[in-house]
Amino acid sequence: MDLDFEKHGKRRKTTHEDGEQTTGMELLPREIARDILSRLPITSLVKFKCVCRAWRAMAVDPQVVNLYSSCSTQDTDPCVILHSDFPIRNNLYFVDFAADDDEKDKVKRLQAPFSSRMPEFEVVGSCNGLLCLADSLYNDSLYIYNPFTGGYKELPKSLQYPDQEVVFGFGFNPKTNEYKVIRIVYYRNGHGSYPRSRRVIYPLSQVQILTLGCPVWRSLGKVSYRLVRRASETLVNGRLHWVSRPCRNKPARRLVSFDLTDEQFREVPKPDCGGLNRCDYHLAVLGGCLSVAVYCNYRRLEIWVMKEYNEKGSWVKEYKIGAYMPKGLKQNLDRPLKIWKNASSRRVVRALCVLKNGEILLEYKNRVLVSYDPKKGKFKDIDLQGTPKWFQAVVHVGSLNWIDTPPPSELRRHGSGSSPYVS
Repeated sequence: MDLDFEKHGKRRKTTHEDGEQTTGMELLPREIARDILSRLPITSLVKFKCVCRAWRAMAVDPQVVNLYSSCSTQDTDPCVILHSDFPIRNNLYFVDFAADDDEKDKVKRLQAPFSSRMPEFEVVGSCNGLLCLADSLYNDSLYIYNPFTGGYKELPKSLQYPDQEVVFGFGFNPKTNEYKVIRIVYYRNGHGSYPRSRRVIYPLSQVQILTLGCPVWRSLGKVSYRLVRRASETLVNGRLHWVSRPCRNKPARRLVSFDLTDEQFREVPKPDCGGLNRCDYHLAVLGGCLSVAVYCNYRRLEIWVMKEYNEKGSWVKEYKIGAYMPKGLKQNLDRPLKIWKNASSRRVVRALCVLKNGEILLEYKNRVLVSYDPKKGKFKDIDLQGTPKWFQAVVHVGSLNWIDTPPPSELRRHGSGSSPYVS
């Protein structure tokens, strides 16, 4: 859909054929209009497409969407999706750090159109403006969802086991232009748990993968690694990453990747920080690089960054963040017993991303967002209106990407005046 804004603009300078008034935007050359739209914050772009049909046509032009996606990953602040699992029904909120000053201090709630069918879920991952959400009650539903268009797609059902533990991953392969979802299933054969074991052991495994657009899941066989039960927190160099659990034949934790191109597991050299053998660590993407954040003694956080992917010698201790107590944590709140099924109860602070100004965005105890200036060594509490009491933050690059090419009915369903979020 290659819209010629100049031709249509000259023909309808005052009103459209359907009676809508025009503005100067339609008269601009399409290259200039596309460049302007690609530089807007995602919240402004959503408002732009809701003004009228002509503006919506410009906003959903595939060339604009692609240009916006490429510009959004370069030197711009991201959105942050807040997943709240309290009190019962899950909700998604967001804050756009690239928005105008009067908008970036507000948290808005997203209206997931499938929430009645999947009231409790976990966020598998975020990629190119799309979220992958998994049913956390029954493990049999998966959705791909663009929170800023409202578009979503339920994925085909996968093979389930009566007693299983699942590790997820979601990413995009730029070489084949494909999105893929991976399910690493650990399960038992029905003979019960092992004696003298403090936790349930799942000795069998199966790797299942789905390429978006395909009707069925494929099996890649078993996996030799016992991965920590967290969704992949990092997608770097076309690979998803996890940390393995220690086991009898592999006592040391390992940094494991899954290549979305050849669909093979490989080990990645880990930093010489010793932190992966502790419980208090997490993976992150900082400045486009694979990073490991280790929670040390005296509430310090050390962040190691791999400057050149897959090169062990390129690991650098990039940041040392001292202890800090945000004001929002001074108020004691009763934490629900099982609010986060996959979170480490000991994790105090989590590094999310590096902002455009060089500050690091941090999340403290699923309750508070804080920015840290590494040059000055200063912390700043981020006060946001409407922040839920408990949340897990997910770094998200907002876009108007479609999961599939939108049919005309989809364009009508999200026509002018509709908005996928509420205040």
